[in-house]
Amino acid sequence: MIGTLVAAGCAGPPAPPATGTATVAATTVTVTDTAVPQILEDLADAATGTRPAAQPATTHTTHPTAAGGGTPAATPRYRLIAAPATARERLAGLAVKGRAPATGYSRREFGQRWSDDVTVEFGHNGCDTRNDILRRDLAAVSAKPGTRGCVVQSGVLDGPYTGRTISFRRGQHTSAKVHIDHVVALSDAWQKGAQQLDGDTRRNFANDPDNLLAVDGAANMAKRDGDAATWLPPNKPFRCAYAIRQIVVKDRYRLWVTQAEHDALARQLDTCPQ
Repeated sequence: MIGTLVAAGCAGPPAPPATGTATVAATTVTVTDTAVPQILEDLADAATGTRPAAQPATTHTTHPTAAGGGTPAATPRYRLIAAPATARERLAGLAVKGRAPATGYSRREFGQRWSDDVTVEFGHNGCDTRNDILRRDLAAVSAKPGTRGCVVQSGVLDGPYTGRTISFRRGQHTSAKVHIDHVVALSDAWQKGAQQLDGDTRRNFANDPDNLLAVDGAANMAKRDGDAATWLPPNKPFRCAYAIRQIVVKDRYRLWVTQAEHDALARQLDTCPQ
């Protein structure tokens, strides 16, 4: 189903945070301590164009190709992963309570970055999750030779957060233009129930394609770990579908929302086409 989408990130702690400065590939960003681990890893991975090597699998899944061509078919930018009415029902079922402390949060709590050892879609296909999402979300994709079609060399992104068209080319100074964003940020999830999940479930959460989008790198940096109450994508037509995506993911992994977040998500559902 094609519709409009919504964006919501993950909120940081309400108290004034300490700040830190990180420099990667000539890009300097000031971020809150809560957001530092996730953002630094996204920047480093994008800047170097490196990811963990594809893990061995007994079988290798061939990804769908566009009709008449050899490049993977891109997922429509405004695809809804659930009907607005279904999302409204799931939102009503989410627990509403305050944010837990971020104590103990680490990216390592969600397993190896972009692990193929998961039971969600694309798991055990022999390719890492970052490249799975690039192949899904980019158009005109070309793969790096000798990688069994896994590693995306170039493509074109119709950026959902900004509406801008971005030419992606893998490389130390170019990969950072496109990030793979956790729609429900890992640190936000940690403070809203993920601490109680087991390691396998957290690894699935971090690699679930429904919780991942290829986006404009600068927009992802602006989002940090914000939730729907603190950040929405500038591209307003995307907000309905992004709100739906956040609700579905939080419901799937038994996470909760704050009251402000609940109200923000409900407002965005009101904007969805009927």
